[in-house]
Amino acid sequence: MNTVLLLLAGAAHAASLAWPLAWGLAPGAAVWWLQLLSLALLLGQLQAANSWQAAARRGWLFALASLCGTFWWMFTSMHTYGGLPAAFAVLAVLALAAFLALSYAAACAAFVRFRPTGAAAAALLFASLWTLAELARGSWFTGFPWGTSGYAHVDGWLAGYAPWIGVYGVGAVAAWVAATLRQFHVCSHWQRIGLLLVLALPRAVQWVAPADTPAGTPLQVTLLQGNIPQDEKFQAGTGVADALRWYGEQLHGATTPLVVAPETAIPLLPQQLPPGYWDALSAPFLDSAVARAALIGIPLGSYRDGYTNSVVGLKAGIADPYRYDKQHLVPFGEFTPGMFKWFTRMMDIPLGDFNRGAYVQPAFEWQGQRLASNVCYEDLFGEELAARFADPATAPTIFVNVSNIGWFGNSIAIDQHLAIARMRSLEFSRPSLRATNTGATVIIDHRGVVTYALTRHTRGVLVGQVQGRGLSAATGWDLTPYARWVSRLGLWPLWLLAAGVLVLAIQRRRSARP
Repeated sequence: MNTVLLLLAGAAHAASLAWPLAWGLAPGAAVWWLQLLSLALLLGQLQAANSWQAAARRGWLFALASLCGTFWWMFTSMHTYGGLPAAFAVLAVLALAAFLALSYAAACAAFVRFRPTGAAAAALLFASLWTLAELARGSWFTGFPWGTSGYAHVDGWLAGYAPWIGVYGVGAVAAWVAATLRQFHVCSHWQRIGLLLVLALPRAVQWVAPADTPAGTPLQVTLLQGNIPQDEKFQAGTGVADALRWYGEQLHGATTPLVVAPETAIPLLPQQLPPGYWDALSAPFLDSAVARAALIGIPLGSYRDGYTNSVVGLKAGIADPYRYDKQHLVPFGEFTPGMFKWFTRMMDIPLGDFNRGAYVQPAFEWQGQRLASNVCYEDLFGEELAARFADPATAPTIFVNVSNIGWFGNSIAIDQHLAIARMRSLEFSRPSLRATNTGATVIIDHRGVVTYALTRHTRGVLVGQVQGRGLSAATGWDLTPYARWVSRLGLWPLWLLAAGVLVLAIQRRRSARP
């Protein structure tokens, strides 16, 4: 029975990030209260564990179910589009989830091993250990923080903490709230008052600060969504020809000052394009008489120099096109660790071995805005995007994400990625433009609210406007607190605070021994 309950609680945790069903709640919605409930159920199981070994097993089972429920759609990329046999694809998803679940198993084991007697101290220790587990998963081996618990609160009571402490901090507060609610009947009055304050503070004091300063005038934009089938996208006779024709027509026909095409919208290297294609594509944007610019996803490079997953920016008055090269690559999709080459050889993944771009790259400046590009799941790493805010005078005013989630079919990966992008807007108080192959192609304001959206899995053009934020950031006061501290210190303050609580718990446990 314990095993079933833990698996159900883990599945509920996954569902809280993006509700997968078509009843009861809006499909794809983040369900903050379900995330709290799932952690409360886990804590109940840990409190009933009679040893740290039992707690480790329970934490691992919970995390295994949660992670499998979060990124099960990787099966689609590996089997449906990568050609990996179904059994191997299932085993690969399970193996990744089982490995990543080890950090949560260790956290749960430590909680039972060093658990203090008081409810307040126990809640603080649980929150700290949960945070350490999430930080470890998001940082080690290049990091895979997809499904971090804080994303369940992008529309919840705790979203107001995002500009102060980021998604990991929101997850830490959520873990503390869940632990406090689980022990509410034995909590002190002060802890109960603290719970009410923690829940009320984000609503009572909304983030109103110089980071809300508009940058320039609203920018009219066009976002393109080609909906090229993933199994045809890199096929010369079908998807490639379709992409070159459709994106070429839309880039020429767009009338707004900025047009954005998604990741590898142009699916060939420039030297592989038909003669004259790139010159014809670029010409309207290089004409100084026409105030138009474009950001276009395209692979760059050569066999000798290596390849990059890039964004090219076109506008008049520059000698060379703007270029952004993806820096944080996807393991097994964009680079392969040496000992796993055999695994990727079993799949057919075009353009699967890229070079990394520089850690911090300049923004694309256009009509008074600084447009900071990122490619696909790079926006999952807020601490890396924060590095662009280290110099407030050059800090981005708008994020631009180009993605191709077509690898994962019609799945909740789209909703999960949308929540990720919305959290980045909340953390930095910056709007986001998202141009994708299949969705979600949207405009998000600086409060994390979707203001314009295209229907998913359709071919279409989204026209809207975006208001940049924080252009006068020369003093740093046009940055959120999170942008200020994480751009200088990274995630180390969270690591140290959480680890400090664990060290204190260990010392208190040892001093209490007879």
